[in-house]
Amino acid sequence: MLSLSALLLALLVDRWLGEPPVRWHPVVWMGHYLGWAGWQLQRQARPDGADYRSFWLGALAWLGGAAMVIAAALAIEQLALRLPAVLAGLLLGLALKPLLAWRMLRTEVQAVEQALQQSLAAGRERLSWLVSRDVSALSEAGVRESAIESLAENLNDSVVAPLFWFALLGLPGAALYRFANTADAMWGYRGVYRGQRWEWAGKWAARVDDVMSWLPARLTAALLLLAAGGRGLRLAGALRSEAVKTPSPNSGWPMAAMALVLGVRLRKPLIYGLNPDGREAQAADTGHAVVYAEKTLLALMAVALIAMVSVAIRGVA
Repeated sequence: MLSLSALLLALLVDRWLGEPPVRWHPVVWMGHYLGWAGWQLQRQARPDGADYRSFWLGALAWLGGAAMVIAAALAIEQLALRLPAVLAGLLLGLALKPLLAWRMLRTEVQAVEQALQQSLAAGRERLSWLVSRDVSALSEAGVRESAIESLAENLNDSVVAPLFWFALLGLPGAALYRFANTADAMWGYRGVYRGQRWEWAGKWAARVDDVMSWLPARLTAALLLLAAGGRGLRLAGALRSEAVKTPSPNSGWPMAAMALVLGVRLRKPLIYGLNPDGREAQAADTGHAVVYAEKTLLALMAVALIAMVSVAIRGVA
């Protein structure tokens, strides 16, 4: 019940207050470490060919950062467990909040749609804040599809997966996941990205994120279908065949589920097309996607409540 109260508090703080100041944000601190370590790795990277030295240096840099993150989270958790229950739940909830970011994700996706209502150029510009892909040639539908894809993918990365690992391993689990996901976002590129070669230096970070996101991504997809009610359940048979179309072993699952429940196509030119028989995304679909995401979050809370109560009952028995 302590974990459940902390989880509820974290979500309430996220809804009411959003993100903490940058200077106090632990994910920003993770990014600073990864940026510094990445710079060191790039100094050692070979310009071509297999680069096993960069791979092992990248793995060691990742493990060093992960050890610091786990130690800090474990210290906070142990401190909380020595406090009275109310204070313990408060401390854990406040420590968990920066590791999830639903309000910011929702706001950014809605901002893309609002910018599109002004002009295509404004929509592209706002989308560039949200995604790393080249947005300069995207049509209005392409901008909207990219925003909806980002909402679905980050619903897992920024909300469901951190809460999943918190429920499983406590605050250290959630913190480790956010570190792994941030490392993948900064290092996990194939070939050359922005003039830096990450094919080998970022391979460890990419693979760990794949492993830690595997089950949460599929849980997110299942909850999205559940949020759509009976129609979502009827779409379950098509989910896997759509999800495996993306190069990532995980991101395709929530994106495919979102495409199916909305009934729209979601495409990345020359790479994949999800639900190709769906219609072109319209302005209202962005709002509908946000509603489905919020329903997914409610469903996740229900699942977490059932799981934690079951564990508590077994403990008493």
